[in-house]
Amino acid sequence: MDKPAESHTELRIETDPARIFVRAPLHEGGEISIDPGQAHHLGTVLRRRGGERLRVFNGADGEWQARIAAIGKHAAILELERLLRPQEPEPDLWLAFGALKRPAAEILFEKATELGASALLPLFTARTNVSRLNLSRLAAIAVEAAEQSERLTVPMIAPPQKLPDLLKMWPADRVLVVALERSGSLPPPPAATAQAGLLVGPEGGFDPAEKAMLARRPGTVFASLGKRVLRAETAAIVGLALLQTAGKQ
Repeated sequence: MDKPAESHTELRIETDPARIFVRAPLHEGGEISIDPGQAHHLGTVLRRRGGERLRVFNGADGEWQARIAAIGKHAAILELERLLRPQEPEPDLWLAFGALKRPAAEILFEKATELGASALLPLFTARTNVSRLNLSRLAAIAVEAAEQSERLTVPMIAPPQKLPDLLKMWPADRVLVVALERSGSLPPPPAATAQAGLLVGPEGGFDPAEKAMLARRPGTVFASLGKRVLRAETAAIVGLALLQTAGKQ
């Protein structure tokens, strides 16, 4: 005799669970509505149906199993069933970087999110060759990367600012590591739980006045990412990976 339809659904859930980021509070027995874009993706792209289950997270309340109570082309209602993973501490690692053109910017936002950056801070510097960023598109890429990589948070994304403004707001107790070719080796943060940040310049690098400004700031550390001169998005990825590895030692 064939298994009931619900058993087939359960098997699919275990092998291919959808996972989405939501902004609503999450608690047992709660009911949440998701936005039209998410509903379309869930029903049309992922082909999920009523009664099927998925995982949801909001960056604060852990990861939950939810059941699709109702779904249409532009709306869906989810019922929260049980906590799968409690919220856990994550690396507090900021990434500041010279603003990049779209393809490189999208790669940077995706990979920095996968690597666990807690904040993304784009900059306009003397040699930045773009005048604006599509932050809504880049934020959507960060959300998708967080969903795919199974992290429990989505990075904070700041509006673009100038380098002097960044340095004014940078906390005195947060290590600032500036990626700069031929400037020594990458040091570890003081401890695995330390607050730290990585600063990567634009494709043309920092100009002399900016380097002097950074050198005058107390606590700034200049560090090389290796023997080769890397593209800006590659330098950000490598620097984040090295900082996290150093922090675990």
